[in-house]
Amino acid sequence: MEEIASNFIHEIIDADLRENPEIKIHTRFPPEPNGYLHIGSAKAILINYETAKKYGGKFNLRYDDTNPTKEDTEFVDSIYEDLMWLGAVPNGGIFYGSDYFDKCYEYAIKLIKEGKAYVCDLSAEEMKEYRGTLTEPGRESPYRNRSVEENLELFERMKNGEFPDGARTLRAKIDMASPNINMRDPAIYRIVHTSHHRQGDKWCIYPLYDYAHPIQDALEGITYSLCSLEFENHRPLYEWVIDNIGDVGFPSSPKQREFARLNVTNTVMSKRYLRYLVENDMVDGWDDPRLPTICALRRRGYTPTAIFNFVRSAGIAKANSLVDIDMLEHAIREELNETAPRRIAIESPIKVVITNYPEDKEESFELPNHPQHPELGTRALPFTRELYIDASDFAEVPPPKFFRLKPDGEVRLMGAYIIRCQSIIHNEDGSVKEIHCTADLETRNGNPIDGRKIKGTIHWLSAKHAVPTTMMLYDKLFTIENVGAIPEDKTYNDYLNPESLRVVSTAMIEPSLTDAKAGDKFQFVRNGYYCKDSKHENTFNRIVGLKDSFPKK
Repeated sequence: MEEIASNFIHEIIDADLRENPEIKIHTRFPPEPNGYLHIGSAKAILINYETAKKYGGKFNLRYDDTNPTKEDTEFVDSIYEDLMWLGAVPNGGIFYGSDYFDKCYEYAIKLIKEGKAYVCDLSAEEMKEYRGTLTEPGRESPYRNRSVEENLELFERMKNGEFPDGARTLRAKIDMASPNINMRDPAIYRIVHTSHHRQGDKWCIYPLYDYAHPIQDALEGITYSLCSLEFENHRPLYEWVIDNIGDVGFPSSPKQREFARLNVTNTVMSKRYLRYLVENDMVDGWDDPRLPTICALRRRGYTPTAIFNFVRSAGIAKANSLVDIDMLEHAIREELNETAPRRIAIESPIKVVITNYPEDKEESFELPNHPQHPELGTRALPFTRELYIDASDFAEVPPPKFFRLKPDGEVRLMGAYIIRCQSIIHNEDGSVKEIHCTADLETRNGNPIDGRKIKGTIHWLSAKHAVPTTMMLYDKLFTIENVGAIPEDKTYNDYLNPESLRVVSTAMIEPSLTDAKAGDKFQFVRNGYYCKDSKHENTFNRIVGLKDSFPKK
């Protein structure tokens, strides 16, 4: 078994195991099916999955489908697909929060009978007013001291659909003077007259997350409820629910422990805003490669290994931090540098005519599939009189130290001949139409027999065999680094990067790439790493460029 690095959560578990070696580690990932998973979700998945794996335990997928107004089977399916793609197989099983609605209702009746819950008629606005502030205690609801009989009757009528949405809630009776606002008689049931994606119209009352989640954990035998740091103040309520429903049949008494969320520069994790971008056609769906969703990263060309390596390098800690998105790019670049086959693509082609090469002649040159891995073999690249090179590799008026093609200058065609620029043919607007060159036909494979030094090497394609393609060049989604620090008078939209996508429809690729399948990844030499797109024909997405701006350790 591969070694899994320790972190502060594992140190907590190790201490617990020293006291009780019989603990069977069981974790879960509980996404709400109201959107697609994103890179932040990958951190929660990794922590829960690897914790179970490290201790030989179990890992559950449990959909938190307790809010029927926002849930959809599309999101249920996408979550499962993303989890499987990441390789985090839920060996403990797949569950739904709605599987436990009957038990949640049963325990709510128990709390009412024990005087620990009551039906409240305050509106949401009134409840907020009564709750108090961080410096002032809350006030008790005028309905707090209803009798057990009255609460049971009203709760039954709530379940039977006699009241409209928001008319009443069931609240836990805890402490309105608690310094923790979450303990000031929180609502644990609300009325929602909406069909549920699994339960249909069976229910019109639904448990709230803070109440339902600990029950679900306990019933599934979860030992560690590992969640992000914003739930730290909710932990006392989690423990109150476990302690007060007091079911001796629970397989476990789970512990909630928190870790810092993954915040990444130049992007946003808000499902609400991501949904806004999708629903307003500002991006190409939930899998638009500019988004931080898992399906978008997959479509762009990221791998599970790179995503998890990024999460590990960002660290698993208790303190919140902002992680540079360059670390994510570094992770995929490091992987693809080793694994991606090399191919030739020309973003902005310009024609080169080899005037001393026969018009009817055609030959081929063997180029390595990976220079550092000769075992991966070679492929043949056809060569003809007319070629394409990239416009960036030619300068009519070259800057200092320009070692590519220039008037009367020599350059090596990668793996082929050395050519010299003899003349330039212009279009009517003055732009370059063709470059006429001669080839040193004694320099097959680019090695001059007279020993002269050729400093520049450029890539090329036969004009006859080059295949047109589209390149999608992606950049950061936002122009601001810390998206969480947007001024109050601004919105996310004010910082959307207008250059986050550049579509290149003039590109050419070598013939071998016509056999590429969706998701196949390549290094386009001297250009970057690309992935065959899964939605658009004959399109390649740029994953990352060749240059790594993240400092290596």
